[in-house]
Amino acid sequence: MIPTAAATPTQSPTATPTQSLTATATTTPTQSPTAVTTPPKSAAAPLPPPKSTTLALASGSDSASDRALLAGDRAFDQGDLDVAAKSYETARLAASNKPGPLVGLARVRIARTGLPMDYASGKGNREILAAVRDLRKAAQMDPGFGPALVELGRGLLLAGDADGAVATLRRGAGMMTDEAEAHSVLGVALLATGHRDEALVELGRAASLDPGSAARHGNLGTVLFMNGRVADAVNEYEIQVRLADDDSRAHSDLGTALLASEDATRAVAELRRAIALDPSHAAYHSNLGYAMQSQGMRREAIAEYEAALRLDPQLSSAWINLATILARDPKTRAEARAALETAKKIDPSDPRVKANLEELDALEKGAPP
Repeated sequence: MIPTAAATPTQSPTATPTQSLTATATTTPTQSPTAVTTPPKSAAAPLPPPKSTTLALASGSDSASDRALLAGDRAFDQGDLDVAAKSYETARLAASNKPGPLVGLARVRIARTGLPMDYASGKGNREILAAVRDLRKAAQMDPGFGPALVELGRGLLLAGDADGAVATLRRGAGMMTDEAEAHSVLGVALLATGHRDEALVELGRAASLDPGSAARHGNLGTVLFMNGRVADAVNEYEIQVRLADDDSRAHSDLGTALLASEDATRAVAELRRAIALDPSHAAYHSNLGYAMQSQGMRREAIAEYEAALRLDPQLSSAWINLATILARDPKTRAEARAALETAKKIDPSDPRVKANLEELDALEKGAPP
């Protein structure tokens, strides 16, 4: 019986960023055009600190409105939404005809929902829809104000309007060609609409503009992985891990990519590290089990699958992989069948379950699998 392939990396250019749709977006990732300037890959190469993901709203003057916008951006960047809202409101009162304050207030409104920054996570949400209306007003006030378009595109993506988000973000990124965040959000939107090649270009551009950002390398790694460029994905995830060694997702994604590149030994080490950082994540245990299974570590793999299922009994891939190990021993084939039947109840349409049940039937009849 064949175990299911390990899950794809958990970062998805939130479609993600596992960060926010600040196109450090984290959400999950045919070759792409080669117009991407890739960041340095050497493990020893020094990298600059990451850039802020908060788009600057001030125009560069020393006006009262711009001073308040700068204060709002700093507070927002630090996660202090109350101070950010007060500063943006001060800016609005000082310059009610400018789009920046409206963009800032809408930005805070979105952040206060606490929703994951994933595609369609705010579909139908009143606060998201209200923020989108305000961002449209801001974009109409000054059609050349790039941050309004980028934030509007982000809002449309959260609201589930992927096509509208892409069109808006193309305009915004075209105005902010050197802004990593604009390219990153556009990349996430392109991924949400199935344009993987274009997403790879945009997320590559974001990583090139902000080479010190772990999240941007993670996003690029994920879209590379999704496009079948596993070795390049491993390179990006290695940079991400170097920049964010305490991020369990980074180690998990690197481990998963290493599994796909058939480097199970390194994969086991990275997945162990992910679990050490976050033992409550079921997929980490399941993927570690898969890596151990590929190395013939039967007992250890079973223990990891069982740990994954204690954490998430609905994780069908763990049930399937557990069944593939149990089926090897005639004494535990009844347990293997039970595991596959459980996976079938979770997802009756999963073709992997059907294939493994057929192989189990062949094993029990003594026929070659």
